[in-house]
Amino acid sequence: MGFEYVFLVVLCGIATGAIGRAKGGSFFIWFLIGSVLPLIGLVAVILYRNEITEPERQCPTCGKILKLYVQVCPRCGTDLYLPDPDETRMPPG
Repeated sequence: MGFEYVFLVVLCGIATGAIGRAKGGSFFIWFLIGSVLPLIGLVAVILYRNEITEPERQCPTCGKILKLYVQVCPRCGTDLYLPDPDETRMPPG
């Protein structure tokens, strides 16, 4: 009985980690979530937003490329406001 549960947990962890990595997240973190909460973690990663397709913008102070939802630049600490649509871009790929 114990081997089947371990096999199911590892399988859910790998599936959750692979889907999380494909959406731009960390494989290891999603693997842990999928292993600790097998079915809930799998549902959570399916509903998780795709980081790769998020629009990007450039920090006006330091020039770092950031996702549109970032409100403070992690490099220079500048408060970022919603830019004009012309200043945003979709990431390559």
